[in-house]
Amino acid sequence: MTTAPSPTWTLSGFGDEIAEDPIVQVAVLQALGARHIEVRSAWGTNVVDFSAEQLETLGTVFADRGMAVSAIASPVGKVDVTVPVEAELARLDRAIAAAQALDSRYIRIFSFYRAPGADVASIRDGVLLRMRALADRAEREGVILLHENEKDIYGDVPARVLDLIESVGSEALRVAWDSANFVQVGVRPFTEGYRMLRPHLEYLQVKDAVAATGDVTPAGEGDGQLLETITALRDDGYSGFASLEPHLVDAQSLGDGPEAFGRAARAFAKLTNQIGVQTA
Repeated sequence: MTTAPSPTWTLSGFGDEIAEDPIVQVAVLQALGARHIEVRSAWGTNVVDFSAEQLETLGTVFADRGMAVSAIASPVGKVDVTVPVEAELARLDRAIAAAQALDSRYIRIFSFYRAPGADVASIRDGVLLRMRALADRAEREGVILLHENEKDIYGDVPARVLDLIESVGSEALRVAWDSANFVQVGVRPFTEGYRMLRPHLEYLQVKDAVAATGDVTPAGEGDGQLLETITALRDDGYSGFASLEPHLVDAQSLGDGPEAFGRAARAFAKLTNQIGVQTA
């Protein structure tokens, strides 16, 4: 009788939660067993604002250290829905340039905020128009957009995430799953969202949160049903990225530092070890 090999997921993480210096970002991630990094910012500059020289320098830092890029964590779509679509297409073009320079096929995006007190249904048409335009650009350039279920955007609950994905209907628009963000909008992630979104789930962002307060915690220490979710992913044959985004010090800043990042990594490793999934 032969034993099936343990599944392996590719570990990554948001380097800017470790430090502004990409050399430090890489060193800490590699010490934690990761050979991929998710690029959101470096040197205090967001990825969509990098100059050509900064992109070249970053690519050299990664290449010299054997580090690959799992995704470009752009802020595209993290604006009010009234912002002209041309402005977000311009930012997406810069994110695509970064993805191409750093050899990544994935770009994280969001699905737009609305004015305080505005009915979410009132922005649906505007959101879909913008998401379709972004997806068209991604299709043309051969990249995949990962929609993150950020709090207070159109796609912050499972039903509206599904609406986005199905209504746009593009293979270039997929789901980045974030359990903590679901908790923060009153969703039980696995119970209420997993089966609905699993056919479109392409990328796992790893953090947890406490329902009563919204505070972010390491994986498995909150109400995000992380163990149930990753067990189901294992059973469904998931073999993609698992990207650490700790947010343990201050969810509004990027200053977790190596110690908090290590705590988050160890918490996730405890869960993956429990279910027999390897990360590399």
